[in-house]
Amino acid sequence: MSDPCIKNCMELPRGGYLVKTPAGYVQFGSPPETIKDTMIAVSAVPEIFVLPEKLFNWEKGISIAEVEFPLYYNYFIQGKRTVIICRENQFKNIKAVIEESVFGPEFFDISTDYNNHGVSFVPDIKAEMNFFRKGNKLFNMLRFGIFKDGHFKYKGIKISIADSGDYQVFFNDELLASVPGEIDCKITYKIGQRLKEPFTPPLFGVTCLGPSHGFDPQENTSGFIIWLNHQGIMVDPPVNSTEWLEASNVSAKFIDSIILTHCHADHDAGTFQKILEEGKITVYTTETVMNSFLRKYSLLSGVAIDYLKKLFYFHPVKIGSPVYINGARFDMFYTLHSIPTIGFKMEFQNKTFVYSSDHNNSPQLHEELFSSGVISRERYDELRNFPWHADVIYHESGVPPLHTPISYLNSLPEELQDRIVIYHIAKKDFPEKTNLTLAKFGMENTLYFDTLSPKYEEPYQILSVFSRIDFLEDLPVRKAQEFLDIVEVKKFSKSQKIISKGSYGDEFHIIYSGNIMVDSEGLKSDKIYGPYDYFGEVAIVTDSMRAADVYAATDVVLFSIKRDKFLNFIANTEFEKILKKLAVIRSPETWNLFLSNPSFRSCTSGQKTWLESIFRDYGEIDCGTIIEQGSPIQSIYIIRSGEVDLQEDGKVIHTLTKGCFVGEIEKLYEDNISSFSYTVKNPTELFEIKADDMKYFLDKNPGLIMKLKYNFMRQRP
Repeated sequence: MSDPCIKNCMELPRGGYLVKTPAGYVQFGSPPETIKDTMIAVSAVPEIFVLPEKLFNWEKGISIAEVEFPLYYNYFIQGKRTVIICRENQFKNIKAVIEESVFGPEFFDISTDYNNHGVSFVPDIKAEMNFFRKGNKLFNMLRFGIFKDGHFKYKGIKISIADSGDYQVFFNDELLASVPGEIDCKITYKIGQRLKEPFTPPLFGVTCLGPSHGFDPQENTSGFIIWLNHQGIMVDPPVNSTEWLEASNVSAKFIDSIILTHCHADHDAGTFQKILEEGKITVYTTETVMNSFLRKYSLLSGVAIDYLKKLFYFHPVKIGSPVYINGARFDMFYTLHSIPTIGFKMEFQNKTFVYSSDHNNSPQLHEELFSSGVISRERYDELRNFPWHADVIYHESGVPPLHTPISYLNSLPEELQDRIVIYHIAKKDFPEKTNLTLAKFGMENTLYFDTLSPKYEEPYQILSVFSRIDFLEDLPVRKAQEFLDIVEVKKFSKSQKIISKGSYGDEFHIIYSGNIMVDSEGLKSDKIYGPYDYFGEVAIVTDSMRAADVYAATDVVLFSIKRDKFLNFIANTEFEKILKKLAVIRSPETWNLFLSNPSFRSCTSGQKTWLESIFRDYGEIDCGTIIEQGSPIQSIYIIRSGEVDLQEDGKVIHTLTKGCFVGEIEKLYEDNISSFSYTVKNPTELFEIKADDMKYFLDKNPGLIMKLKYNFMRQRP
């Protein structure tokens, strides 16, 4: 941006830009929670939003057109309409997204979410939604502005789209500001205290990721993790939850499931992020909530719903039928909210836990709804019989009518208040005199339950590791039984040497908790492995000496298998073949290539290990075409040394260098032809990944496909 314009353009901490104009503040791009940035920076929420050309950032897995909460603030608190300025081809999609978020799905059959044999009635959720809507229509809350020929005028200002894609803001034909067209998303959160040693999940516990709501600029937005049987379930994860965990010294690999309660932005924005990470996560919710989620993110991302379904495992929840997750029983129920929303009661061993989700639990409102005919007697009785008897109750509070007033919760009997943890409320609104507990975020404030140990606790832990290693998960049950017989648990203190270079390879190791560091010559950065990664296999399958020293980077717990037992365990399995290929390729060179490629940098250590196992040494090519435009893509290549020209219609549009991908991964995955030619003029060394190997890897890590496509497009000019 040129100097005269900088003073009028502010880059927001979470992403996007704010421009001060005579018509008011104009925000360009709206990543989640930027409303908190503007509330701090200028003590205001803009009324005018300009949407970027791309509404979704695949690299970060989040919308950059999250206008839901600014719209709420402007309409319900300020009594003003929000102006959303977009391109003509975006209007239909963004309108549908906002309608889905604010008013819920237009058409749905809630009865499909109920077990006909487990419940006596089905509530009229649509009638409840209409009550909260109070006749509001979308165009009472906002107005749209559409760029015409790249320009839009409003209240004396003109916003133009330059040929470069950047924006220019004028007032009386005077340039006020130039704004970048590409909107970045930045990670912003509070973590509390970073743990000194890596976190080991408890048998049963709850960690608060955020205690407050979407309008509180001082605190993280609500969300939490339930730790069950030493594994984690995220409930409505806030944006950047994985980065929050890593910064807190917690491996995100411990999280294998998500419970999605509803599709307001403060509850679903982090869900898609988590879905795009390593492996496939399981999402638990009802068909109604899931369909709403898929519609919303298909519209934002521009990707078909059928493709989005491939990114995760969906476990449909039926009201009236329990769901079992990590050994605990969950009974779901529909809460009283403006869109379809579920809460749950959970039982694990000798303990019970209840999560209200967004819900108005005020008896006064229940009476009003019943007397006015909005809800039936059965629904009224269900609402009045909230499971207050649980050992711990996570209950929301906020501004009615969408939320439970804190005054009601503070009027409950003291014995009951002692068991209630309040979230979704700003600290300033929490009463000083109360027996209620305000949720405290941070790993150091994890709530631990004194729980009876399950009968098979240790075997469960061992098998959870077995099931998390990609190459082992498809082995038959008898192999799992054998795995239990041959595993030994070993513990090492921080800095203790685990393997000595030049020693005999006598053990294979899987990390259960903590981190290890591989000290090998030629590495450009530390090679760190964490939970569910494995090491020590190369020397065993090649019958050679250890090639590197390995230290405990932290206190670490390993599941170890002696050499002979390990060789017997993998004999004649696909895992054996994979390890032998890995032993041939793995070297400091391959790890350094991962560092030089932006696409690889987003991969976990486990994904990098898998990729190493499917690398093939393609050798050196002096000149010629590697992939021809319009032809099928049989392989993807990675440049080890040299250069490859990227050509379109015979014209060189970019030159790829060391570490770059050669070939379009999403085209290979979809069996489409190449959009470009890739040619070599001087000697160039390549690694090759065959199409079938890459497809299988992507089937197991589908969230990477769009990230890799995004990075491929960015490596072009």
